[in-house]
Amino acid sequence: MLNDKLKNYAHLHLLVFIAGFTAILGQLISIEAVSLVWYRMLIALVFMGAYVYFSKAKIKISFQSMLMLGFAGVVIALHWITFFAAIKVSNISITLAMFSTGAFFASFIEPLIYKRKLIGYEILFGVLVIIGVFIITQTELHYWLGIILGILSAFLSSLFAVLNGKFLEKHSATVISFYEFISGVAFISLYLLFSGKGFSTEFFVLHVSDILYLFILASVCTAYAFIASVYVMRYISPFTVVLTYNLEPIYGIILALIIFPEKEKMSVNFYIGAAIIIAVVVCNGLLKNRRKRQKSLATLS
Repeated sequence: MLNDKLKNYAHLHLLVFIAGFTAILGQLISIEAVSLVWYRMLIALVFMGAYVYFSKAKIKISFQSMLMLGFAGVVIALHWITFFAAIKVSNISITLAMFSTGAFFASFIEPLIYKRKLIGYEILFGVLVIIGVFIITQTELHYWLGIILGILSAFLSSLFAVLNGKFLEKHSATVISFYEFISGVAFISLYLLFSGKGFSTEFFVLHVSDILYLFILASVCTAYAFIASVYVMRYISPFTVVLTYNLEPIYGIILALIIFPEKEKMSVNFYIGAAIIIAVVVCNGLLKNRRKRQKSLATLS
């Protein structure tokens, strides 16, 4: 039993490592962000479709549910576009540090969606996150566009996560992801078609290295990561999974320093600010878990 538990925890950390590696692939792939996300979602959709077919998953839902999942699909597409765009105009470290502000946004989006009051410590943590971002900008303001895109990406990611939390009350993770990927691909396709920025001969001409990296991104970092995370959550509590995923920026920044030492070396202020933001994210998760346990005990008594 203990060995099985350790295997699942090791698997979980492998998934977080893969999530951090996504940013590395974003740097390595030479095509621009919109095209990158289109290829990522399309290839991943093919893998998802194969999974749905062979697992014989039931994916029939109402038209209203399709519309709601379609909206979330557009949100996740925009999240990925801004995420990879931030990497390309700044670097991985800036992008992942800003991405960590997602917990701050979730603290305000969640009460609106679930119609609950704001918690006092969430406001305090929000202030600390702002301080962390401010410290970073003191020496890294030349990355201002990457900082803005990274924060926007974090906001969209938080909105997407909160929406998916509501969707999971009615639909399986397989159904949710399948329809979200379809709408994401359709949304980007329409943008490329009407903007005149895609679907030319050049659009489909890719370097061999880009094809390889895109395949890894779509298969391992997207389709496999999704299926595996669902599997892991059967054996590990959702809170532990979410809290462990907060290590993604740490893994990603360490990887970036190893692979791109010249481009990713940052000022002391950056690491102080990033440490504050990541520490707030972890503390927020711990306090939420404590409140959840207290409510459970109160209900039982």
